[in-house]
Amino acid sequence: MTEAYPLAWPEGWPRTSFARQTRSRFKVTPDRARRNLLDQVRMLGGRQAVISSNLAVRQDGMPYADQARRVIRDPGVAIYFTLSGKQMSMACDIYLTPHENMHSLGHAIEHLRGLERHGGGHMMERAFTGFLALPASGPAWHVVLGVPGDATEEQINAAYRAKAKVAHSDVGGSNAAMSEINVARDEGLRRCKERA
Repeated sequence: MTEAYPLAWPEGWPRTSFARQTRSRFKVTPDRARRNLLDQVRMLGGRQAVISSNLAVRQDGMPYADQARRVIRDPGVAIYFTLSGKQMSMACDIYLTPHENMHSLGHAIEHLRGLERHGGGHMMERAFTGFLALPASGPAWHVVLGVPGDATEEQINAAYRAKAKVAHSDVGGSNAAMSEINVARDEGLRRCKERA
């Protein structure tokens, strides 16, 4: 699992103004909210989940321990995943902390799964057509590679090699997956050169 930092908000999803954001009634820890969201995506049948937020992450992709105590100016959270070969994205920023927004997304996916459990599989498919919100170009390059938006050339190349080991068609991946990480690597390296 990879978490993307900083937040890559999906194109076409409206944002909640700061004045309308509120505290939730959830009694959940940041780690539990993250695990629940990923579990819900997995139980839905989603693959290659990427959680994007403004929580800084360590090299292994997990948030730093002190991030849960920090006030995050933009607490929005987006989840990107593949479902039945289609790129999906969902986002939430109505609550004041990233873990509340993660938990809200987990509940939303759980309720969509309920449609399928109760004989409404075709309704779930129709509901998800609205979540085909990724632009034709796909998620931002750093989301695809699972690196920060200001990653170095070395970080980009290391992430590319790790992703290629799984995405290449010779090891069970696909040409589409390999193409996506090739484009992401090229864009990331271009951005590095612009910063230099």
